[in-house]
Amino acid sequence: MTQKVALITGSSRGIGKATALRLAKEGYDIVLNYARSKSQAMETAAEIEALGQKVLVVKANVGDVAKIKSMFEEIKETFGRLDVFVSNAASGVLRPIMELEESHWNWTMNINSKALLFCAQEAAKLMELNGGGKIVSISSLGAIRYLENYTTVGVSKAAVEALTRYLAIELAPKNIVVNAVSGGAIDTAALTHFPNREELLAEAKEKTPAGRMVEIDDMVNTIMFLLSDQASMIRGQTIIVDGGISLLV
Repeated sequence: MTQKVALITGSSRGIGKATALRLAKEGYDIVLNYARSKSQAMETAAEIEALGQKVLVVKANVGDVAKIKSMFEEIKETFGRLDVFVSNAASGVLRPIMELEESHWNWTMNINSKALLFCAQEAAKLMELNGGGKIVSISSLGAIRYLENYTTVGVSKAAVEALTRYLAIELAPKNIVVNAVSGGAIDTAALTHFPNREELLAEAKEKTPAGRMVEIDDMVNTIMFLLSDQASMIRGQTIIVDGGISLLV
């Protein structure tokens, strides 16, 4: 069992899909996780198989710990190992702070924050069987900056960045490297749910010092660097990929 395996949650579309395809091109077999988009997941799986790699498609809401454990049992039965875990799946209720309800908070925190902790626990158990591994979580600027209607997601992403630091220290003895990538506004399907989508995109296009918006490939390039041995001494860090826009006051 020397074939390396990567799990990317929320990998039927967007950054998750692009990361899964890039890892497949690098020779990884892929665990493709989705919650709702079955047709897109199967299309992505076909693209991975066309690259000559095996793919395990698992439907699981990663906000549910029982479903997380079931997913990792499937991974163990199918591949017997895990080398890379990219915690990409995300959701959230986008509303002004005075309109938030407990269910909105729980939904967002479960999928965006709790999932990282309990997936990382299960991933670590498999990774240490083969001497270690790499974990990268996906954050966003809302973790450190105010974004309109973004309270639940921003707070959940701040938790992701804090968890990344704690995981990096406690999993280091198992030779598991943990980091995060935080992106600026990217024109993906996820952004269609933002009530102020057009304003966000217009601001990113106009104000990003690099002269263009962040694209999916910019995120994937950074994820791949953090998953490489070249980044083995980067631990518990959140790398911001935003073309410099967060530096503006």
